[in-house]
Amino acid sequence: MQIEKYYNDLNMLHINTEENRAYYMPCSDIENARKETNDRKQDLNGEWNFMYYTCIDDVPDDFDSFWDQALAKMTELPEYKLEERDFSIPNVQCYELTFKGTRDGLVYARVVLPKTDQKVPVIFHFHGYMGRCWDWSDMLAYTVAGYGVVSMDVRGQSGYSTDGDRSPLGNTVKGQIIRGAVEGPDQLFYKDVYLDLYQLIEIVASLPQVDDSKLASYGASQGGALALVAAGLNPRIQRTVAIYPFLSDFRRVLEIGNTSEAYDELFRYFKFHDPFHETEDRLMQTLAYIDVKNFAHRIKGQVHMITGLDDDVCYPETQFAIYNRLECPKEHLFMPEYAHEAMNVQVNDRVYNWLCGSKIPFRYVEK
Repeated sequence: MQIEKYYNDLNMLHINTEENRAYYMPCSDIENARKETNDRKQDLNGEWNFMYYTCIDDVPDDFDSFWDQALAKMTELPEYKLEERDFSIPNVQCYELTFKGTRDGLVYARVVLPKTDQKVPVIFHFHGYMGRCWDWSDMLAYTVAGYGVVSMDVRGQSGYSTDGDRSPLGNTVKGQIIRGAVEGPDQLFYKDVYLDLYQLIEIVASLPQVDDSKLASYGASQGGALALVAAGLNPRIQRTVAIYPFLSDFRRVLEIGNTSEAYDELFRYFKFHDPFHETEDRLMQTLAYIDVKNFAHRIKGQVHMITGLDDDVCYPETQFAIYNRLECPKEHLFMPEYAHEAMNVQVNDRVYNWLCGSKIPFRYVEK
């Protein structure tokens, strides 16, 4: 077995247990790495704990008060429209929901509910960076299990939610991570996105068809980040599934380097605006207010996470920084051969089990 030092500053080791397979394990020294690797190498999807890395920067002292004050201003539901659509699909009711968000944003979401006289649990789905909400047919699978589904367009990305007074056809996604970072936390673009999540949940929870005690959040990449933030801001969320979450540990991302389009704008800021990084500390302090790892301690419901260990978009350690800060019931599964990509083998069934309480097995032949 080959063991080599990976990050001196983080006491992290990069351990190759098989050719072309990278695992991350926190250790204090090489000897402990050898011992712990021998003990755990067969336990990838069990209790293989990456228990030391929580990130470089601390949570801002006023982080909770910052968000609590923002939420305290939302004492009433925003103005919204819920319009039913007839798609000739039996056994479900389909709606388009729009509401006015902060800074003149108009937020769009799709709602699918099973036709029943009973109140139904609801799953909130959030899409990846630059994407848009689920197609209507994608939402139907959960209605079979008796669950409603809500899928929201993030403002200014590829769907119908508007970025302020801009046209819904105008995609303003480039620069969204750092927008407002120079001005301060109150001006951050993602502050408004996060408040959209909160208001969406409040609106849906108020609907007479919805059981507001059984709400869950789910997404991958940016969607995984938003699912976690939704749970951190709104305690109505009782269960969260996050696949390789984005928007975490910005300082670590900066140290790793620009390896993907997703974080490109962060590096462009420094390359073309501050090449000597004179504003780095101030920028990182501001971005800390939207850093997903800093919401982890606020989450009270159960969290399930999946990480591809070859991920070079949302690096595994930036995901561990979230998971290791969670103080709620939690589970973290690793997929060594997967990067930031579609995870179609067993993952969708596993997510379905987590969200719906089903018991789909993962073997072809029962013995």
